[in-house]
Amino acid sequence: MFENFKQEKIQTTDPEVVINLRYGGEGPPVLLLHGNPLTHVHWHLVAPYLSQYYTLVIPDLRGYGDSSKPRGTKNHKNYSFRRMAQDQVEVMSYLGFDEFFIAGHDRGARVAHRMAIDHPRAVQKLATFDILPTHYVLNNTSWQSALNSYHWFFMAQPYDIPEKLIKGQENYYILKKLTKMGIGKGGFTDAALAEYARCCTPENIHAVCEDYRAGVGVDMETDSADFVAGKKVSCPTAIYWGALSHTEKFFDPHIAWPQYCSNIQKMKKLECGHYPAEQVPDEVCNELKDFFDPS
Repeated sequence: MFENFKQEKIQTTDPEVVINLRYGGEGPPVLLLHGNPLTHVHWHLVAPYLSQYYTLVIPDLRGYGDSSKPRGTKNHKNYSFRRMAQDQVEVMSYLGFDEFFIAGHDRGARVAHRMAIDHPRAVQKLATFDILPTHYVLNNTSWQSALNSYHWFFMAQPYDIPEKLIKGQENYYILKKLTKMGIGKGGFTDAALAEYARCCTPENIHAVCEDYRAGVGVDMETDSADFVAGKKVSCPTAIYWGALSHTEKFFDPHIAWPQYCSNIQKMKKLECGHYPAEQVPDEVCNELKDFFDPS
């Protein structure tokens, strides 16, 4: 995977966090952010093609992959989308990119969404894959969608309930979650599944729980304040989701997203489940190449 890409580890302003990443290609800079329970490997089928046209920066989020996994703080702020977005802005600055395009999937798309609001001068274009804004989901969840997305509420339980229940069963948990539970699953290569299983450690599970605890806590507080203030993403935005995913089954992106973005240039349903970059990588490549084209 990632042939001709460099691997780097970059220290952030948080002394506890070093970000692991792959870096390669040529052209305008594009930051690609993975979701839960994945790593930067999520983009491995997309990277070879896009790197012909763009300089790709493909990190592991804090708490995931081979990036640092600090213990959560009392208020979970060190796993908030704002803090994770700050990590990646610092990574891009270190590499010499003060302005860039960004695409995110799942939790990575939530980080990207927050980054586009907090750092509007840095984020020139935003593409999201198979999410709706956190604020919208938590205010519009039915029992059916909650059952499908059980992990949002299971992982957000107080420390250390989910950590203890998963401990010793990490391999079972990760493989079951990615291939069997819920809708829109599967489509992974054996190599990718092996990498996700390798990275699913007790430290990673704790980080994921902190991510979700922040999501229903400090992140929701921040998002609610922005929503009341009418603060929206202003950069050109593309919204993608899977025809077989929970996003399509339980929600309508055409209703949700305009409440949070003022410059949506494209909304498209892809013929896949929850993991477009691994299930329909050619289509993802074509969409991102065209959307990020600066000409």
